[in-house]
Amino acid sequence: MNSVALPDMTTAGLVKRFEDVCLSQDVAILNDDNEEFTRLFREMVAIEDELRSRDGDERRALAALFEHRNAQVRLNAAKATLALLPQEARRVIEALAHSHEFPQAGYAGMTLVSLERGIFKPT
Repeated sequence: MNSVALPDMTTAGLVKRFEDVCLSQDVAILNDDNEEFTRLFREMVAIEDELRSRDGDERRALAALFEHRNAQVRLNAAKATLALLPQEARRVIEALAHSHEFPQAGYAGMTLVSLERGIFKPT
């Protein structure tokens, strides 16, 4: 865990922390460690909230992760930016849904269904 408080971090630092958290989530998923995944999910949401609170909503900076090598990073970055970059983020989610990168391909497919049914409304 980074000892620097989120409000004190630069946007670039928050993007890097977001990436690291997502990579750790991927490991937690593979290890079926729900407790660790939940902790990491909360940290990821806190990072998103910090970026959102900044002038102009700096979640856009997460778009730099759209082509990351790791599917969990791409999925979370796309979901975090759907309200700001709907077309670009949706393309990332659609590509993941059609990939064979499981379990993220399944999560991406469920995200698309949730969007289409109005269950998930990006904010």
